[in-house]
Amino acid sequence: MLKAYKYRIYPNSEQRIQIAKTFGCCRFVYNQTLAYRKEIYEKEKKSVSKTDCNNYCNRELKKDYEWLKEIDKFALTNAIYNMDAAYQKFFKEHAGYPKFKSKHDNHKSYTTNFTNGNIAVDFETGKIK
Repeated sequence: MLKAYKYRIYPNSEQRIQIAKTFGCCRFVYNQTLAYRKEIYEKEKKSVSKTDCNNYCNRELKKDYEWLKEIDKFALTNAIYNMDAAYQKFFKEHAGYPKFKSKHDNHKSYTTNFTNGNIAVDFETGKIK
């Protein structure tokens, strides 16, 4: 069984900047990999897997855009997986074609993974490290 937790956080100014960067980078990676997938399909009539999109992000995008290396890699990978899930729904459930994310959209969120104790919650003080 998988567990998910949602927390309301009150970040300081430095943390706000990092969170805003993460929102922007996740949106950027989502849009770039969606465009990559669309371009490959139009040129070669070939489908691209989420692993190929992840490799494209790690090998091409991070080389061209150094600032992507400052962000949590799990957040970027999950943005790619979310794009892939939207793409799969388009084919399997006849949902609409995935849309590019807008900078001005009010729904800003990202998903990260808990690995090797990289997230720590102090329940007594309510601080996240």
